[in-house]
Amino acid sequence: MIRIEDISHRYTGRRGQPGRLALDALSMEVPAGAFCVLSGPNGSGKSTLFRLLCGLARPSAGKLWLTLPEGQPIDIAADPAAARAHLGVVFQSPAVDRQLSVAENLAIHADLYGLKGAERQARRDEALAWTDLANRLNERVETLSGGLMRQVELAKVLMTRPSVLLLDEPTSGLDPASRRAFIKALTTLKEERGLTVLMTSHVFSEAGEADSVAILCDGRLLAHDTPRNLKSRVGREMVVVEPAEGCDLQALAGDLAASAPDIPPRVYGEEIRLEDLPPGRSVALIKTILENHRHCIAGVAVREPSLEDVFVHVTGKGLPDAPDSPPTSQDERAA
Repeated sequence: MIRIEDISHRYTGRRGQPGRLALDALSMEVPAGAFCVLSGPNGSGKSTLFRLLCGLARPSAGKLWLTLPEGQPIDIAADPAAARAHLGVVFQSPAVDRQLSVAENLAIHADLYGLKGAERQARRDEALAWTDLANRLNERVETLSGGLMRQVELAKVLMTRPSVLLLDEPTSGLDPASRRAFIKALTTLKEERGLTVLMTSHVFSEAGEADSVAILCDGRLLAHDTPRNLKSRVGREMVVVEPAEGCDLQALAGDLAASAPDIPPRVYGEEIRLEDLPPGRSVALIKTILENHRHCIAGVAVREPSLEDVFVHVTGKGLPDAPDSPPTSQDERAA
């Protein structure tokens, strides 16, 4: 189990600039054997929390605990080496040598952890069992697709038989099919091996497979619940209105509020949403909207809430952008 207790973290300012609070009194738990997706806009604190959980930095305040069934809780900040012995970490930036073969990458990782003989072979076979790499072991990693390259990285991590997997944007840059395959592999591994999985992601279609989704914004935890319960916050269905070009968005929202005073409209980006509608209300509402405001409307639709809608509803922001490349500086890592 991962337990985060009242964690705050502040980055010191440079050259007389004030510091920045990246995490603010954040508390949450990921139960043993659960799969949690951590999401939020850029600068929300995801990467900072990830670094703290990996023991790569110490929090300014609060405690991070790794609790294992067979032992006492480990204070990650106080004893990062003990925590890392139970962690498998996949960073956003690939940690494989592209010039070496798949087998050579796995061999180097085995050497680093002192795995030898029959135990080494058994762990390699176990780590590769779920992959599509059986016939690609002698191929250089640089010749593999992005999806297979990620399989190499996860297989390498699994050779140490971790209890907890931490993954930072592991599907970044993958095509949709490879992304789905990777998430399916994670859920299978979690179920078969009882792994606890915490993964940061900006792709909300991935979060639907998780046991829980945590949404961060400005260093605070805004929501943490099952996908089903999070969707229920937005209601069973919503009406989404797209204003016509040149139409005043705020003025249209005010007009819609007058048309449906019991359902306050909310403006998100370039659209207006009327959420949490009572059953059967959508058709009548759309009819009223079109009768009164057709000249200002480019499109209107009824939609069941998705996790993307939950994110917009909870944060009041647009969907997070996909990272173009792994962070390279301290400032970027602070995001």
